[in-house]
Order: sequence, then C-alpha cells, then structure tokens
Amino acid sequence: MALVEPIPGAPAAVADFESERALVVADFHAGVEQAMRTDGVSIDSRASERRERLLDLLDRTDVQRVVFLGDLMHAIGGPGGAERGEIEVLVEEIEVRGVSVTLVKGNHDGAIEEWVECDVTDGKGARFGDVGFAHGHTWPAREVLEAETVCVGHEHPTVRLEDSVGGTRIERVWLRGELDSEPFEERFGSAVDTRAELVVFPAFNDLTGGTWVNVEGQEFLAPFLPDALPDGEAYLLDGTRLGRYDEI
Repeated sequence: MALVEPIPGAPAAVADFESERALVVADFHAGVEQAMRTDGVSIDSRASERRERLLDLLDRTDVQRVVFLGDLMHAIGGPGGAERGEIEVLVEEIEVRGVSVTLVKGNHDGAIEEWVECDVTDGKGARFGDVGFAHGHTWPAREVLEAETVCVGHEHPTVRLEDSVGGTRIERVWLRGELDSEPFEERFGSAVDTRAELVVFPAFNDLTGGTWVNVEGQEFLAPFLPDALPDGEAYLLDGTRLGRYDEI
C-alpha cells in the first residue's frame, strides 16, 4: 500500500506515517480573491466554501493531523484582515475536532509563524516517518529527500486536454514518479541516498492557475523540476491515469 494515497475526486491525499494518518493539501492560498480584485478581477470571497471543503474531507477521513504543504497564505507580505481571519477560523475549526495542524512553510507564507496557532516548519521541509514534505519553492532538506515518499506543492500542475472537435479544457493533475537524485546531488555536491517516489500535489485552491505541464514552452516553478521527475505520470483528480505528462 502506498504511503500517500490521493482522495478520489479531491485535490488532497491521506498520508500514513509512524502512528498517525494525515490529510495533506497544498496551496490553499487563503484570501486569493483580494489579490484578484487588486488586479481588476471582481470575485466574491470563497473562504467559507474552501473551509467547508476541507472540513468535509476531515469528516471523510480518519486522520489525526492536517499537513498544509505550503502557501496557506496568499499575500506574500503581511496578510489583510480577511485573509488572516480566514486562516485563524480554519485552524481553529480543525483543532476543535481534535486534529493537529502542521504548515510546511511556502514562499507565500511570510512571517505566518508569528501569529498562526499551529506548528510551522521552515522552507526546507519536514519528515514524518517515511514521508517527506516540502513546499517545493526551494531545495528540500536531505532528510526530506531520503524518505520513502516525498510530497511537494508549489507547482499547481495542470494539463490542457483537447477533444475530437478541437475543444479544450484545463484540469488539475497529480504528478507521480521515481525521484531522480541527480539534480540534488549536483546542488549538494555529494550523494543523496534516495529511492523515493515523488508526488507533486495539485493546488487545493482552484483560483490560482498553474503550470500546464503538457504544453511546450511552459516552465516549471520548482528549481528541481522537471529534472527530478523525468518519467513522471499525470493523474486526474478522479484517478484517471493519463500517462507520462510530457507525452499527453
């Protein structure tokens, strides 16, 4: 059984490590609507909808922890009142259910550790048992890479699919495959003992856009991608296997 199993139909997974099970989500981006309004896109807040979707996943899974895989915040600097309020209410609603919260800090999370009421790791990530977690905006710690399964976010992977009459649609996807240690060995200047599976999470927030991984000319965001995942395969949220992402 895989240590990290996506939840069918959801941009979230359950991870098993040590004596705990965790719900794992990446790129929540609380308060993204404010940034969109600043850019001239008028959209009502979906904070309540995001919170209820996550709490529903808690009700569906028997977990003791929620791991936010970076970018719980959207504003890179200090959050506005609405964004901070969304995060504080969300964390409180999770913890009142007896579930602990860990944030693996991402590039959008600023100084969130100064005010959020949960555990916050640094940007190089953290390891729980045989599962390593990092946001993906920077190089993960060696300890994270030497886990059995390595989970990252940041990329917001999507694919552009075409139908037989030329119509197109964009779908969020998972990327999974064997982690290639070479980019990390070049970075660290020494061998990295890893035979891990690398799992790139889709964004939980569907307003954030993403990297079209099957479109020529699109550049990956993570400094170790695509080199660290040369044979990665893409899966839709419903579990449909699309094959190698670079051949879709």
